[in-house]
Amino acid sequence: MAVGRGGTRSGGGPEGAIAPGPAVPDAVRPVRDPLHPGAWWVWALALGTAATRTTNPLLLALLAATSAYVVAACRPDAPWARSYGAFVKLALAVLVIRLFFAVALGSPIPGTHVLVTLPEVALPDWAQGIRLGGRVTAETLVRALYEGLKLATLLICVGAANSLANPARLLKSLPGALYEMGVAVVVALTYAPHLIADVQRLRAARRLRGRPDRGLRGLVQVGLPVLEGALERSVALAAAMDARGYGRTADVPDRVRRTTAALTLGGLLGVCAGTYGLLTAAGGTYGLPVLLAGLAAALAGLRLGGRRSPRTRYRPDRWGPRAWLVAGSGAAVAALLTLAASREPAALNPGVVPLVAPTLPLWPAAAVLLGLLPAFVGPAPRKPAPRKPAPRGAVAREEPS
Repeated sequence: MAVGRGGTRSGGGPEGAIAPGPAVPDAVRPVRDPLHPGAWWVWALALGTAATRTTNPLLLALLAATSAYVVAACRPDAPWARSYGAFVKLALAVLVIRLFFAVALGSPIPGTHVLVTLPEVALPDWAQGIRLGGRVTAETLVRALYEGLKLATLLICVGAANSLANPARLLKSLPGALYEMGVAVVVALTYAPHLIADVQRLRAARRLRGRPDRGLRGLVQVGLPVLEGALERSVALAAAMDARGYGRTADVPDRVRRTTAALTLGGLLGVCAGTYGLLTAAGGTYGLPVLLAGLAAALAGLRLGGRRSPRTRYRPDRWGPRAWLVAGSGAAVAALLTLAASREPAALNPGVVPLVAPTLPLWPAAAVLLGLLPAFVGPAPRKPAPRKPAPRGAVAREEPS
């Protein structure tokens, strides 16, 4: 009896024949090449900047929905990409805490719509301005809701960047002067996704064994293996960094080191002074030139500082046209929301005294929708095609020859 290609037997009559199974693709590749991770961070931080320019709950909800749609369309199937849900839960917790503080500590905002009156605790004279309990008005809760939504939206945007940008590829893209600091940041950013993945895996394993995964007992039984896994990863990471020569520096002349320190320090001071000038009315004339000069000096210092860290990049990420579109869409949202905050302050920052329902401004809302562009130009990983079941009766038992 002969055996054909793919492990199918040929010959021997119909009783010993095995029908060929469905073809399995060798590899499943993404529809498009992955984007530069810096483009995702620019897009997400720009959406977060736009969120800081408004307290309108409708615009904030639209920003959160925009980031959620892009994450659902472009998030890859990787352990570090599963932290978006945790950031959403953290944002909801921040919102609840902000409302709790408004109820417990009160607010200086005057209000006439009293919802409930709590018992008030008398405080000493040195704690003037702080109130525990007392009247809880609708204006206080609405103001706290607006402020909590702003911070929650900012956290959701940061979670979107964590779920879309590969931290290892982001580390490769950093200049040599920031490599050591970048390693620390990347390790800190990847800790939460790995921790969440470990907790989900251990809870699923306990449920399969019929053991409790909730409550104090479940927390203790899950927390100890998670801590053990984190320590093992730390040891493995330290060994990998040592094997790759992490921390080695090259010898550079003293003149280059002094020039690098002067450019970097002077550039950072220039950035701070220029930013302060842009935020104040008196520094509007010198703010932008000082800011640009500080940025140029800081970039020059970083470029010179990279000589002390000899590094090579294997297949470096390219900042292509799609990366420009993704980053530009986020920058456009931030710029247009900043312009709208100065043109229509009442619409983007609705008041609570008197208490009125917020309205959705049309052109700022249309500007927020520009942030959906990455969902159409970003990478969308193609999922493996499902296997078709073999025809019934196609596999027959081999007869002895």
